[in-house]
Amino acid sequence: MTTHTTGTRDEWLTARLALLAAEKEHTRRGDELARRRQDLPWVRIDKPYMFESDAGPVALADLFQGRSQLLVYHFMFGPDYKAGCPSCSAIADGFNGFAVHLANHDVALTAVSRAPLAKLRAFKQRMDWTFPWVSSHGGDFNFDFNVSFTEDQQRSGGIIYNFAQGGHAMDATTDVPDAVVKIAAGVGTDVPTYVRDRPGLSAFVREDGAIYHTYSSYGRGMDAIWGAYQWLDLAPKGRNETGYWWRRHDEYKSA
Repeated sequence: MTTHTTGTRDEWLTARLALLAAEKEHTRRGDELARRRQDLPWVRIDKPYMFESDAGPVALADLFQGRSQLLVYHFMFGPDYKAGCPSCSAIADGFNGFAVHLANHDVALTAVSRAPLAKLRAFKQRMDWTFPWVSSHGGDFNFDFNVSFTEDQQRSGGIIYNFAQGGHAMDATTDVPDAVVKIAAGVGTDVPTYVRDRPGLSAFVREDGAIYHTYSSYGRGMDAIWGAYQWLDLAPKGRNETGYWWRRHDEYKSA
């Protein structure tokens, strides 16, 4: 017998209506946050960032693909990784479906990683993805947007991630979370190498020939684009997480 609270349909409806009021307030709060996000000041980008793409070397302006807005997912795939981060992979599984909708609403979507293009191509083929994915290997882009860090920063404790120095689970040098240890092994690196790259999302706009950085989000901010989590939050047991439960989509055991 279940240990969860049970009740009549009328009792459920009363509780559900109370929850509905809270959900509507949460939605209105989300609308307000979106407006504040869009009201942030724009920062002009003058640095000539270059990337390696399937079409050859491209500039940041080329990633817009003729649109006025660009969303970049900072995918964790460092130069020494043998495979993409499974968390980023779970997030990216949704990109194929909605990238076309964004493109038809004046928004380009691309992933950017530091791994050489050949590694990205091979992993992209393995995952059966079609969204754009470019390499920033050898450039400053990931470092400037605070999703990649040097060994010196790591040793000195100088990593600033999610707008704060220290305090992130991936900064740990002792008592490293088990999930981080397992994921590092899963991408074929040691923990220090794995955590020198981090996830994030950055937004850009192009206006009158100039490019501006408008927004970036890191850490738990990625929950909003991790589609599986949004579905799990609606399931009876929620996220129900115990350790490192997710995998790349071709690594789950058959039921």
